[in-house]
Amino acid sequence: MDNIVEKVREELLKRCQIYKEKNGYDFWGDHIQYVVKNAVYLAKRYGADVEIVELGALLHDIAMPSEYGEREKHHIYGAEIAEELLSKYNYPREKIEQVKNCVLNHRGSRDRPRNTIEEQCVADADVIAHFDCIPSLFHLVYKEKHMDIKEGTEYVKKKLERDYNKLSPKTREELKDRYENIIKVLFVEEK
Repeated sequence: MDNIVEKVREELLKRCQIYKEKNGYDFWGDHIQYVVKNAVYLAKRYGADVEIVELGALLHDIAMPSEYGEREKHHIYGAEIAEELLSKYNYPREKIEQVKNCVLNHRGSRDRPRNTIEEQCVADADVIAHFDCIPSLFHLVYKEKHMDIKEGTEYVKKKLERDYNKLSPKTREELKDRYENIIKVLFVEEK
């Protein structure tokens, strides 16, 4: 089988480029590349199937640059796109299901169980990517949600807190110091 990861990456990059030219936001450069990097790192560290994790990370948000469906259900639409793409490349059915579950269960804001280490790696990597590229969260609140400074700041702080608390225990412990430092630097406590 030709390299499925590269084929999926090419398709994703095309969609991200079209979205960027049209809307000015770079899903690849501002988010997905960080998810992929962190997911592969976690997969190797935790003994997960690296190919499944990498594909899940590449496809976890594909519905958004594809402008397919509503944002709040992008995990559902992303799983549909994942099935379509992977089937087109004759990827094995049982592996397609594993990748789809990574996409479906990546969102920290949805209390969906993560039943495999691969699903947990993708979900944890999505959170870590928020720590890697915090400006993308501010883009979300100020440009897309049109919040004022105070409201946007509070939204980002609460999102980072929620995300951190949704990490698997092992990853949460590993990121504890980093998370605490981010909160200290970005959000001055009122006295």
